[in-house]
Amino acid sequence: MIERSAQGVRVPALGFGTSRMVGDECRNGVEHALALGYRHIDTAQGYGNEREVGEGLARSGVPRDEVWLTTKLKPEWFGAADAAVKTEASLQALGVDYVDLLLLHWPNENVPLEETFAALKPLVDHGRVRHLGVSNFTPTMTRAARSLAPVLVNQVEYHPYLHQRFLLDVMHDLDMLLTAYCPLAQGEVVSDPVIMEIADAHGKTPAQVALRWLLQQPRVTAIPKAASAKHREANLGALDFNLREDEMVALFDLESERRLVNPTFAPTWERT
Repeated sequence: MIERSAQGVRVPALGFGTSRMVGDECRNGVEHALALGYRHIDTAQGYGNEREVGEGLARSGVPRDEVWLTTKLKPEWFGAADAAVKTEASLQALGVDYVDLLLLHWPNENVPLEETFAALKPLVDHGRVRHLGVSNFTPTMTRAARSLAPVLVNQVEYHPYLHQRFLLDVMHDLDMLLTAYCPLAQGEVVSDPVIMEIADAHGKTPAQVALRWLLQQPRVTAIPKAASAKHREANLGALDFNLREDEMVALFDLESERRLVNPTFAPTWERT
């Protein structure tokens, strides 16, 4: 499994996302992904599946220290009274002594970041949370967070139709990683003529090409959701080939402002 590094920390570049997966689908999916060789599992309090993720991890038999495990703190729990308590509840649900990465799931402008990071610091100091990060933060918000704590990751929507060039510049400046969710644009890439042509040239699928485009970017990791065993296995096919420079450019040229995840509580996205 290829890795990406920032701040001296190495993270498996291709992960298994569990959004909207619950029950046996989630439990079995995590176990199967780990059996295939995935070593990066992503969940969140908001997904309602931390217990199943933990059960899948336990059933897999893969040693805990071989798996990069990420969960996310709900924004309504960023306050000093809740942040540590709710994170401990996640650890209990997951059945683990620590998570490798705890992300602040969405910005909450009603709670100062200083308050949240201060509340989480004891968990970091005691090894219950190995690293802190953010999710769905704008470039400006990311800089503010990094000035307050050694945040490692910003997890955001990123695929060929939504550029993140400004955020990627920030990732480079701050020695951080960008984790791409919705990396296949909720399936839109599979019928894109440009991506299909490149896929044919490599004997790959469009999904594998879109993932490879992300994984060839130096600061990027990706966490595709794959509910089926077939797709979990197929996604690993993004690891064994390389796109030419002109093919990378062709995918960058697809970039627009097609944002698929934009709830009412999202921040104002920056275009510069």
